[in-house]
Amino acid sequence: MGYLLFVTPIQAFSFSLIGVYLAGHVDSYFAVLVRVVLAGLVFIPLTRWRQVQPRFMRSMLLIGALQFGVTYVCLYLSFRVLTVPEVLLFTILTPLHVTLIEDALNRRFNPWALLAAAVAVLGAGVIRYDGLDGDFLGGFLLLQLANFTYAAGQVLYKHLVARYPSDLPHYRRFGYFYLGALAVVLPAFLIFGNPQHLPEAPTQWIVLLFLGLCSTALGMYWWNKGACMVNGGTLAVMNNLHVPLGLLINLLIWNQHEDFTRLLIGGGVIVASVWISRLGVRRVPESVSGTR
Repeated sequence: MGYLLFVTPIQAFSFSLIGVYLAGHVDSYFAVLVRVVLAGLVFIPLTRWRQVQPRFMRSMLLIGALQFGVTYVCLYLSFRVLTVPEVLLFTILTPLHVTLIEDALNRRFNPWALLAAAVAVLGAGVIRYDGLDGDFLGGFLLLQLANFTYAAGQVLYKHLVARYPSDLPHYRRFGYFYLGALAVVLPAFLIFGNPQHLPEAPTQWIVLLFLGLCSTALGMYWWNKGACMVNGGTLAVMNNLHVPLGLLINLLIWNQHEDFTRLLIGGGVIVASVWISRLGVRRVPESVSGTR
């Protein structure tokens, strides 16, 4: 769980950076493309191209296309029609996607994992439920697609690593992930991108550098590695910890006005959901919870 806890504040901070400095100022497709290219420059030179099963390579390409390519294109596009609070609200459904995909792959139904995910959604909802205004249906659908592909990517990676064990460290086989993401993002930018809305301010380039090197390169790698070390229920609820942290960052750095009482109550509910998940691990026989 340590990797997931470490990445969570990076995710939360990145979320605010996108909303404050990039959304509405920098072309969405270009921003995602820069992130993928920078992350690829970190991992592709470290990637082992031989002695890696072809099926593993193809699966990693698919995971990268889903978990980053489709997810982040949808996320950035959603900022065109949704406010930051609305985006946060709609992303709290990710744990449910994680739980359902995990159970589907394991051909089982784990009520504890589903309960933990539902409690996590409740906690995030306590924090981030506000009245929604305007035409938000398109943004909602975009984010549900993003939630699904992000959840599918991390769960599939967890199962893929278990199916194809290797003496190689994770980072020697992770470069394929960014190639898969690039296969989605590059055509999207070439077809739909607007070269008139490229970064102009130095701050925007600095933000993109941080997002590419920290959030996308190290963040995605550590998150997926951490996903391999926890059960499906814990992974589901960890997907919502960025909500209270993101709001706290907005409050402390950008002086956004948030209900601190709701933040504390909702954060406590999310922490309780982690406990429920771990309780479920002890109650569900290991032979069932570890089914591949």
